[in-house]
Amino acid sequence: MPPLRTALLACAALAACPAPAQAPASPAPEPAEAQPGEFTIPVERQRLFGVTYTTVERTPLRATIRAVGRVAVETRLQWDCVSRLDGYLHELRVSAPGDAVARGQVVLDVFSPDLLATENEFLDLLRMRDAALRSGSATAEQDARRLVASARERMRQWNVPDAQIDSLALTRKAAEYLDIASPVDGVVAAVPARQGQRVAAGDVLVSVAGLSEVWVWADFYQEEIPVLKPGASVSITASAYPGAAFPGRIALVDPFINEATRTSRVRIDVGNADLRLRPDMYVDVELRIDQGEGLTIPVGAVLPTGRHNIVFADKGGGRLEPRFVELGRKYGDRYAVARGLSEGERIVSSANFIVDAESKVQGAQTSR
Repeated sequence: MPPLRTALLACAALAACPAPAQAPASPAPEPAEAQPGEFTIPVERQRLFGVTYTTVERTPLRATIRAVGRVAVETRLQWDCVSRLDGYLHELRVSAPGDAVARGQVVLDVFSPDLLATENEFLDLLRMRDAALRSGSATAEQDARRLVASARERMRQWNVPDAQIDSLALTRKAAEYLDIASPVDGVVAAVPARQGQRVAAGDVLVSVAGLSEVWVWADFYQEEIPVLKPGASVSITASAYPGAAFPGRIALVDPFINEATRTSRVRIDVGNADLRLRPDMYVDVELRIDQGEGLTIPVGAVLPTGRHNIVFADKGGGRLEPRFVELGRKYGDRYAVARGLSEGERIVSSANFIVDAESKVQGAQTSR
């Protein structure tokens, strides 16, 4: 084969062979964003722009957070009279919602054939126990006492108070009606039952709400959650009582956020001895926070850009330095400064947008 043809065939074979695999190039790291450089605006021109200055100061970190709340009954002071047996409501001794009720006051009585039969059984067992005592039989006495205790416990399960059971044992006469008394001081919240009606186990007959202490549920924004501490004092006001304030204390902060309003519910315990705060009443809540002292700057000194908060520091002679700053929470008309500035530095406090525009113009001119 001629040498030229051999060379051509060798070149074709090499071209048909796949190229060796190469490792993919790793992406280049993104360069860190550089702090913007200084620029100069003559002092005379700054005056024309209306540029003013302020000083970074250490001031008290105090603020007032406000929210709207609603009064609710404290669940420990709310009592629903629920029938534990079948029978008939004999006498209803409260008439309507709003009636005052004292602790231990009888609110109704019920007639129950089952309870009357159990009381008579209890009396028979008492007589059997007395007979066993007279006979001197220890076994009979032990059995009788066990049966008496069982009948007593059954009546307790039916909401018969111990005082009424003791009276039954003393008088040896079955009570025809079961008196039901309120375990709390308060007011009648609802009377779903009617006198003379038939009642069944589980029926709610009367509801009583104690209002000497109430809860206030208030909604705070999620940004305010870090300063909401259990035990913190708050002030409650209501439009119904101008000039009056009710002291309260944060009891708990709901760990769940409302997905629609982005707020968290806070429960506040409030004393209400004069019963002026009513359930479902809207109130205003004020929480005063005091976190000592810290570096602060006026809100107007900050130029937010979306990615950064910029402050223009005065370097003298019309020279200005844009500074990225990290801000804390807002206290009134000032921001706390977490990083980026030092106490005593002089910064621009007004006309920031004009200063920013001038800095960009100078940067564009320099780059040409």
